[in-house]
Amino acid sequence: MEYKKHPLTYAEQADLLISRGLSADRDTLIETLKNVNYYRLSGYLYPFRNADDSFEEGTSLDIIWRRYRFDRQLRFLLLDAIERVEVALRTRCVYSFVHKYGAFGYLDNKYLPNLNQDQYDNFKQKLATEISRSKETFVIHFNQKYGDKHDMPPLWIACELFSLGLFLTFYRGIERSIQQQLARDLGIPDVVLFSWLLALNNLRNLCAHHGRIYNKNFKIKLPTNAKKYPTWFNPFPIARKKLFTVLTVLKYLLSYVAPKTRWHVRLNNLIEEYNDISQDIMGFPENWKESVFWKDLDVDGDKA
Repeated sequence: MEYKKHPLTYAEQADLLISRGLSADRDTLIETLKNVNYYRLSGYLYPFRNADDSFEEGTSLDIIWRRYRFDRQLRFLLLDAIERVEVALRTRCVYSFVHKYGAFGYLDNKYLPNLNQDQYDNFKQKLATEISRSKETFVIHFNQKYGDKHDMPPLWIACELFSLGLFLTFYRGIERSIQQQLARDLGIPDVVLFSWLLALNNLRNLCAHHGRIYNKNFKIKLPTNAKKYPTWFNPFPIARKKLFTVLTVLKYLLSYVAPKTRWHVRLNNLIEEYNDISQDIMGFPENWKESVFWKDLDVDGDKA
């Protein structure tokens, strides 16, 4: 089918939304559409749409804008947590690898046995590109001092130029014994940790591209042995593949890599500030604060 829709002016966009039942001051809506793309705003309107594309009675710009603001602030919090987790896990993984295979072991594909040749070559090329265009002082210093002998820096330098995606490739490539040790240090199976890394990479990409978060579904594995991992099942099983699942994973990982953080307090404060937004749509159980992962939601102390 050929796409034949023509572009609408801001005023036409506003009139279309109002004609479908959105309650809004027309001038305010026009100014909003000048700063937030119609299609982007439509994502927040979608849950309020009827089958005939009209909006449910009572749908207003104020309601939609509160969801938009909540989602934006949520992204900031998520990026903060993901950064802490990413840096910590990358540090631990690289530490184990270089102590077993040396500073330049990553340049030999036999030490990344879970990558085939094409995957390894792609990983190495992407990393080499990042290094070649880097303006970081530590890269420039290494090249000036050691560039006559080395085209690539040691892994503890190179890893600072890993994107989360590159780290995932590296992590997937290393031998399973290192993966298992890292997972054991975090109290979870290695297959679960890898699933978490994949989910966090997807979430980070959504956040970095300003994507809608609060009502998304996420594919992520959780511990399945209730006897071995009882906290994931009591007082309720954490199994819904919605935002709450990912938030719990982040809270769990932060308890290992940043145990003094008050990130969870800031998250709770945000949720309470926007308590008109349904927690059910984000997958929060009614008694979620009874979970051992969330029981420490006091409001005192450091806000780091």
